[in-house]
Amino acid sequence: MRSLATSLPPPPPPTEEHGRHCAAVLLLSTGSLIVAPTRLRGYLTSGLGRLGHTAAVEGLQDFIDRYFHCEMAAKEDAHKPAKRRKTDLDSREKQIPELKKSSVFMRDRGRVEEIIRNMHGAGPGALQVISDFDMTLTRFAYNGNRCPTSHGILENSSLISEDCKAKLSNLFSRYYPSEIDNSLSEKSKVDDMVEWWTQAHELLVQQQIKKDQLAKAVRESDAMLRDGYEVFFGSLKDHSIPLLIFSAGVGDILEEVIKHNGVFHPNVRVFSNYMEFDENGVLCSFKEQLIHTFNKILDPDQCEQLQDRPNILLLGDSMGDLKMADKIRNIQNILRIGYLNDKVEERRDAYVGSYDIVLEKDETLDIPNAILNYITGGK
Repeated sequence: MRSLATSLPPPPPPTEEHGRHCAAVLLLSTGSLIVAPTRLRGYLTSGLGRLGHTAAVEGLQDFIDRYFHCEMAAKEDAHKPAKRRKTDLDSREKQIPELKKSSVFMRDRGRVEEIIRNMHGAGPGALQVISDFDMTLTRFAYNGNRCPTSHGILENSSLISEDCKAKLSNLFSRYYPSEIDNSLSEKSKVDDMVEWWTQAHELLVQQQIKKDQLAKAVRESDAMLRDGYEVFFGSLKDHSIPLLIFSAGVGDILEEVIKHNGVFHPNVRVFSNYMEFDENGVLCSFKEQLIHTFNKILDPDQCEQLQDRPNILLLGDSMGDLKMADKIRNIQNILRIGYLNDKVEERRDAYVGSYDIVLEKDETLDIPNAILNYITGGK
């Protein structure tokens, strides 16, 4: 005799409406969803996502976004003149529908909207983009495998001996956990980063790497720019928007990556750790100053001609990247977009509390491209 459970047909897959109902039930049971929006969104969307219920995730996302916006707007309206109560959430989502993706997290959606609206009003002539390189403009992973950083390209190449590779790998295992550990003080992290980079550079110098071998190492590597890079670099070039890449990687290598992909345009400037070669083209040292994850702060004198561009789109993947524009004068609007690539659950709250927009396990440039398209008028 069959049980009742086995005799019943399987339930239909959850729909977008189920996602809204799920959020509504939670609202009724807790009294408010405003208590922990990012954590709630993360738990629920990741759970539904793992089950493959994409439509339910979208419905849940839509409900939460609209409820949060209405609740926050109601609180703000009590302290604002009536003429300022109108929100442009619906029109903004129509302009930038990508912001509704389940991988997008925002601490303050209203503030993000305001910044983007201001940038749109000022136009591309007032905008500059400041970006990290490794794991920000490049992919973190592809088909489940980690993609190499600019240091990693060298470490995985035939230019490096097996003994050197082992030592570099040991350095990574020792210091990378410190770099991403939010419980450590910045001073402790800085000390570790200086030790890591200094030792790694000394090991690379011992390998007698030749300058004319770098392009080949890049071509043979698994390094990849994020999906949508052609649109990103092309849009900035077409609108004469400066792209300042500030990287703790190896400048010579990352330049080769950009050139290899055909997007090293005249509007691109790179600030990074550059190699010094002797008269025979052999690596003999690294140029000063050492740049690591937590001292990436652009000097205003390095980009004096950009002071008339008061709007900044900042892209990064670490907490240290948040400071890249700290010394730039006369900033009017800055939108910080952070890629959360690794240790997602334990670092989500810190990232959402620091970046304006957090992109969780997103291997594309879809969000920056959509925002740039809106700012430039889609031309």
